[in-house]
Amino acid sequence: MAPRRLLGQILKEFGLIHEGMVQEALSVQRDKGGRIGEILVGMKCVEPVDVARALASQAGLQFHDLAAVAPTPEAIAKIDLATARAFGVLPVSLAGKVLKVAIGDPANAGMLQDLGFTSGCEIVGVVADAALIQAGLDKHYREDAAESKQRMHQLVQELQQQGGKIDLEDKTAMAAAAPVVKLLNYILYQAIRDKASDIHLEPFEGDFKIRYRVDGSLFELEAPPPHLAEALIARVKVMSDLDIAETRLPQDGRIELTVGGRSVDLRVSTLPTMYGESTVMRILDRSNVSLSLDNLGLVPAVREHLRRFVGLPHGIVLVTGPTGSGKTTTLYAMLNEANQEDTKVITVEDPVEYDLEGIIQVPVNEDIGVTYASVLRTILRQDPDVILVGEIRDKETAQTAIEASLTGHLVFSTLHTNDASSAITRLVDIGIEPFLLTATVQGILAQRLVRRVCRDCKSFYEPADDVLRRLDLTATQVVGKKFAHGKGCATCNFTGYRGRMAITEILDIDDRLREMILQGASTTALQAAAVENGLATLRENGLQAIFDGHTSVEEVLRETITG
Repeated sequence: MAPRRLLGQILKEFGLIHEGMVQEALSVQRDKGGRIGEILVGMKCVEPVDVARALASQAGLQFHDLAAVAPTPEAIAKIDLATARAFGVLPVSLAGKVLKVAIGDPANAGMLQDLGFTSGCEIVGVVADAALIQAGLDKHYREDAAESKQRMHQLVQELQQQGGKIDLEDKTAMAAAAPVVKLLNYILYQAIRDKASDIHLEPFEGDFKIRYRVDGSLFELEAPPPHLAEALIARVKVMSDLDIAETRLPQDGRIELTVGGRSVDLRVSTLPTMYGESTVMRILDRSNVSLSLDNLGLVPAVREHLRRFVGLPHGIVLVTGPTGSGKTTTLYAMLNEANQEDTKVITVEDPVEYDLEGIIQVPVNEDIGVTYASVLRTILRQDPDVILVGEIRDKETAQTAIEASLTGHLVFSTLHTNDASSAITRLVDIGIEPFLLTATVQGILAQRLVRRVCRDCKSFYEPADDVLRRLDLTATQVVGKKFAHGKGCATCNFTGYRGRMAITEILDIDDRLREMILQGASTTALQAAAVENGLATLRENGLQAIFDGHTSVEEVLRETITG
């Protein structure tokens, strides 16, 4: 087998660049990561279309110039909106039963086989400029909210009409039926388009619910009749390489999709219930997560405080909060700050949620003894500078993290506590000696996620007395301030909210707090001392977000308590 030709060499053969440009691009890649083609485009050495032509040559595929040859209506009609968007492909021509589709990345050519299910054609992949594919999708596959709902209704009806033709005893044939494939593709497309974090397929005795979670809240979609729930769930299991014949045991799997030219991972979990398998797909969309402190929407003072934590030579930095409060995203952003050429970063996580360029990531697998504590001990022999422990769950993990800190490492980790001060008490409760905490813990960040008021339908109002009472505020404290809320519009799915932001509480462990920890002070006493030292509590930062018009009273009351 001939070795794979390098993209830079192919572009050189085309006469577009010289060796010096290749070496400069490789140097940028070593420092900052990224694909060589994108780097060369950023350096203005080549155009995106040149990279697409070189990728086609590298993969042994035909190149299609979308700028010169537009897609034909017959080809567009062969692949529905959801499938085209979900797979990031653009149909370009139809000759008999042979459908030619454009893809932006030849690495995704393997998925083209799945398109045969819904199109009934032999699929031939050609490579085109990814930006032109996206523009073609926007041009030929437009849909507003009303059309989206109508399309969903049509697919459900189609599935009902096909119900008699689908063999409900043959799970493999049922999962491969074209209406089932189309409907699932459409559900995935809608969820990813609306930036959902989870999709829930839930069978009940006389009902079947399809819901997805956006900005922490669940929304229900129109669902097919209950007797066809099994067909949809079987299709999910086929896509995630799970055993479709096994319905008595929980199963976990993974689906990799390319949507609009970007890679999306779906973590699939099935759970046997009385009326079928409840299935949840967690959507991990790297492009939907800001893995940089500058992009997290933090206020400048908090951002700089976290940068100071990243710059510490050793010690432990903890991030606390309930499940779904954005702890992992914040930690990843901090790790990206630490990820420099002269710093080795190793993480141990359960599971590894996102691949981080230049960082060694180890998944926990307790079934075979790969626990946080056992991996941590091994990591210390790998000469790291910065270590991330996904979660401190027990005394053994906490003890090993402390040992790592005492031997000159900077350790980041998470804890499930309500606020920053509670983290100290929690560590003492699991058996860590106070003198070890005072020697190692440098800072604690507590955070919550609140929904942002939708910018398109934001309006302001004067708060009533009962609102002020719930926030423990007086009328004089809010003189001249207006509170925001969203009226609801198509942009925010008529919820009044679009996107989320973090509200935080940062506790620096200073000498006074260390003395109190050694004396066994309570959480309340530690909190009071921290507030005296200038700690802004979660509630106070939440109030500031309300005053700035970023979020609503309801969101802050739901996520914080008076502090």
